[in-house]
Amino acid sequence: MPAQFRATADNATKAWPAEDWWRGFGSAELDQLIARARAQNDDLVAAAARIRQADAALRIAAAPLLPSFDMQGGGSYTRLSPGGSGGRSASASYSSGASGSANLNQQSYSLTGSFASYEIDLWGRLRANAQSANAALLASRFDQGTVALTVITSVANAYFQALTYQDRLRSAQSNLRDSQDTLAAITARRGAGTASDLDVAQQQTLVQTEQANVPALQSSYEQAVVALGILVGEPPENLTIRGTTLTDLSLPPVSPGLPSDLLARRPDVAYAEAGLVQANANIRAARAAFFPTLSLTGNGGWQSTALALLTGPGAAFGTLSASLVQPIFDNGLRRAELDQTLGRQEELVADYRKSVLQALTDVETALVGLHYAADQEVLQRRAVDSARRAAQISRAQMLAGTIDVTTLLTTESTLYNTEDTLAQVRLTRALDLISLYKALGGGWVPPASPGDA
Repeated sequence: MPAQFRATADNATKAWPAEDWWRGFGSAELDQLIARARAQNDDLVAAAARIRQADAALRIAAAPLLPSFDMQGGGSYTRLSPGGSGGRSASASYSSGASGSANLNQQSYSLTGSFASYEIDLWGRLRANAQSANAALLASRFDQGTVALTVITSVANAYFQALTYQDRLRSAQSNLRDSQDTLAAITARRGAGTASDLDVAQQQTLVQTEQANVPALQSSYEQAVVALGILVGEPPENLTIRGTTLTDLSLPPVSPGLPSDLLARRPDVAYAEAGLVQANANIRAARAAFFPTLSLTGNGGWQSTALALLTGPGAAFGTLSASLVQPIFDNGLRRAELDQTLGRQEELVADYRKSVLQALTDVETALVGLHYAADQEVLQRRAVDSARRAAQISRAQMLAGTIDVTTLLTTESTLYNTEDTLAQVRLTRALDLISLYKALGGGWVPPASPGDA
């Protein structure tokens, strides 16, 4: 592992994201959306169901480690035909009025306890199977953490995109109103003979171009709101965004800490590690299959021809048997199963290494993007201020007749483009910050035990 991240040398501060890191943006509406998503998102519901399945699979795998017992009781009455032992026989309830010789009537009662064939885990195969199932349970819990982190960051991304489209739409409408005012002024000048039809047509083109931008931005905003529907688990018709601008939100700072600490903060890395644990357990189980198995079978209880004597000492009986089975020839089946598990382990080792490298890459990418997006926002804001002053001056000079319409069109177009770019740069910075939170694990911490995950 590297000693520090490439994009930062600040290793002294280890301010890992809190579990509710999104509250740092200072948006009550975002908090509510994320709360609804955590409670209702279908991907999270499915992940929780997978945990229940894995928990049941663990109990199934651990059940053979202890013998299972069954208890059975019964009673029967048989009347044989007086014609001989070859006659018909039938079971029936005892009746005091039955006729025939006493030696032709048979009755018996039994109470039996037994355990099915129980394998003595001499070589650890059953325990390895249970350990494999336990690792699968942990993996499902880590997967739930990954799903939760993805859902939360997706909600934040969609919400910020919706706010940005509102910012861009507001900027477009403001510039459209200014352009329409300018068009009215040029039209008035044409009536006075100080402007030409070409001047009016050029300004009309700018107005119509800005009008055409408005529906596209409105469509993008509505689609961003609709995208929130599936994330929060509700029909999009139920969603309304009350926030108006991304500028009002805070952008809390984040310190990445040390790269070596990252491995314990990412649920996807923990998931890959759990897969390795499961693969190692499967290898132990596959190797144990080459050795003999020792199984025990037994039963015991009471049996009597009289119900009153059923629990007496003379009615007790019991049996116990053991069997030892050693595989001799299976046409390479067990060897193939072992080779398969070894190959799976090699695959998971590569996957684990890739997940570690991906974690480092995600942090570096987010750090670089966040750093340069912040610089770009500062520079772009200066460009907007300059473009706004230029547009104001050009309008005044055009009305005074000291410049032509072409210069005014240029300054107005520049103002609109710089304001629109600034809104997109702000969004990029916010999304990079969300990406950094996600890359650092989003406040996830490994559970102390499977039950706490």
